[in-house]
Order: sequence, then structure tokens, then C-alpha cells
Amino acid sequence: MAKIVLLEKIHASAADHLRAEGFTNIVQLPTALKADDLRTALADADAVGIRSATHISGDTLKSLPYLKAIGCFCIGTNQVDLTAAGALGVPVFNAPFSNTRSVAELVIAQAILLLRRIPEKNARTHRGLWDKTAQGAFEVRNKVLGIIGYGNIGAQVGILAESVGMRVCYYDVESKLPLGNARPMPSLDALLEKADVATLHVPGGSATEMMMTAERLAHMKPTAVLINASRGGVVDIDALNDALCEKRLAGAALDVFPVEPRNEKEEFISPLRGLDNVILTPHIGGSTEEAQENIGREVADKLARFLKAGTTRWAVNFPEIPHVKKEAKSRVLHVHRNEPGVIARMNADFAEAGLNIVAQHLQTRGPIGYVITDVDAPISKDLLQKLRTEPATIRCELV
Repeated sequence: MAKIVLLEKIHASAADHLRAEGFTNIVQLPTALKADDLRTALADADAVGIRSATHISGDTLKSLPYLKAIGCFCIGTNQVDLTAAGALGVPVFNAPFSNTRSVAELVIAQAILLLRRIPEKNARTHRGLWDKTAQGAFEVRNKVLGIIGYGNIGAQVGILAESVGMRVCYYDVESKLPLGNARPMPSLDALLEKADVATLHVPGGSATEMMMTAERLAHMKPTAVLINASRGGVVDIDALNDALCEKRLAGAALDVFPVEPRNEKEEFISPLRGLDNVILTPHIGGSTEEAQENIGREVADKLARFLKAGTTRWAVNFPEIPHVKKEAKSRVLHVHRNEPGVIARMNADFAEAGLNIVAQHLQTRGPIGYVITDVDAPISKDLLQKLRTEPATIRCELV
């Protein structure tokens, strides 16, 4: 039976779902592990579940020959070397949809609080000051919410914003169909100039690194606020700090940061600490009971489907093959370099062994090919070894 290791206090719904799918060898560890300890914990594991604090490098992956799949119980997958995992035949799964509502609700709440100057009023009241002035405090009704990145979360934020009377515009590098009354903007700068609230919902990576520079922030109105619940490296924190201190921006809310503590014992360091008009939250956009339960179930289901049937639908680094129920005697999962002749040679090996192929499903992604083959008889050890030693083979397994 496959061994699955779950790290970082993944919600109990994950283990519950895996057990319901017949997996009983589940090891649950409460924290993230550094490289050496991680290798030890995963030495004989077939699959691992992590959150954002566990980092799996290419070197770590190379030391784990039995590892077949990785589940990131979160949206982001930057903590895994996706290219190395794919090259080793290890699909990586995540949860791109399960915490959408939780993040969207937090963004709307932050927008309301910032426009009403609640963080500042709260801080001053705690210090014994009674500041009842309405100056600089605004309703969200009829204000413009500018969404940067109109994906699953961005679109949901727009729907919620319209329900409280905001006008929604968005900018995305890809053409996206607007929901509700949202309007696309021709450029990011155009959005920033118009928005009363600008909220970031972009992926990580070089294309978005430091996209909110001092020059970009200068396009925003001095009464506007900025919200970042996407990736920590998207905003130039020093430039944001300068804009806030010089009152060129009315406020900000950040849930993600360029450098984040790995645990509760490490101190959080940021120049934004102590600013009354800034909301700082410790990467909790998706930290609701509902979201974590949904994430646990979603990613566990993807791991279970792969381990039981080879399904790779929604893998972030791997050719995607949708779920096909195993009805033949044997199923072979074959990951190979995407080059001519591989399938022909493999099928010739089946024919030479006198095996009839019942069904075959092939997909490729860049340099990687992945084929699921169902045959009507048991697969011998000799045939499996022959398939594994084929020059183009990356990984070959039976399920």
C-alpha cells in the first residue's frame, strides 16, 4: 500500500479523504522540514503533501526515487522545483480554486476598512485618542475597484465588490471575459490612475516580480489604497513604504511578503510595521476553516486519483490525462522523453509478450510524454523491467 506523508498541519479532511479512498499508510507531521530531515521523512514515501513552508528542491527530488507525486495544499507551487519534478516523472498538484471565496472576502473587508480609515482610527483609539473626524473616510459605494489579475480570485473579488456597490475594472495580460459589470482596462497604468482600491491577484514568477515599483505607485491617486493578497515579491516594499510615509498613498493591506517567517518563533521584519494606515496579516488569505477543509479534500482527491489510476488532470507541471476508470487487468503508467518512436517500441514490447492493449491514453507537455496503457493480462517483472530500461523512459509504474 502506498505511503503518503502529510506535513505542516494539513487539514484533517485530507487524511479522511485518503482513508476513504483506501489509503491507510498515512504519516502526519506538524511542521515543515528542512532538506536533510525532509529526505529522511520521505525516503520510502510514494506521495507527499505540503503547504507553503516546505521547499522541495531538485536535489531533494533526485534523492527520493520512490516519490511519485507531490500535493501542494495551497494555491502556490513556487516552493517546489516544478521543472525538476516533471523531468523525474513526478506530477505536482495544487488547489487553485478551494480558497477563492476566503481570499476574496478578506480583500473586500480590507477595502472597506482602509477606505473608512479604520486601521488608523483603531490604533489611535488604543492609544487613548478620540478622533471622530470624517476627513479622508469614504464609503465603498461608487468607488472604483481595480483588479490586477482577473483569474479565479480576481473575478470573485469583482463579483463581491459589485454587491456592495463598487464599480469594477480589471487588467490582465490575457483576454478575459468580464463577469457582472466589470470593465477591462487597456493597461496597468490606466487602471492604477482610475482605481480608488487597487488589488493584486497575479501569479508569482519573473513576469510579476516587483511589478509595483515606485513609478507604478506614482500613478495611483493619493486617496487610493493598495491591497496585495497574491505574491510577496510583486510589490517593492521600500517604495510602498515611502509612498505611505509621504502621504502619496492613503493606505495599504498586505497578506504576503517578500520574506516570511518559517514558523511562529521567527520575528516578522518589515518597514511597514508600525504604520497606522497599513493592515498586515500573516499570509492568511485562505486561512479559514472552510477553505482549509476544501483544500484538504481537493488535493487529497488528486493524489488519490493519481496513485490509484494515474490521473494527472490539473497537474501544474505534467501532461494532463483525465480520469479513466481502470477496468482492464493491468495498467501501466509510462513517463518518457517526448521523442519519436517511444510508443511504437513500447507497444512492440507488449505484442512480443502476447499482451493485448485494451486502451491507451497519451499526452505530452514540452519535453515530457505520459501514456496510460491498459492491458488484458498481468504484467511480468521481466516486461516491466524492459519498459523501465527503454532509453527514453523516465519512470514506469504499475497501478
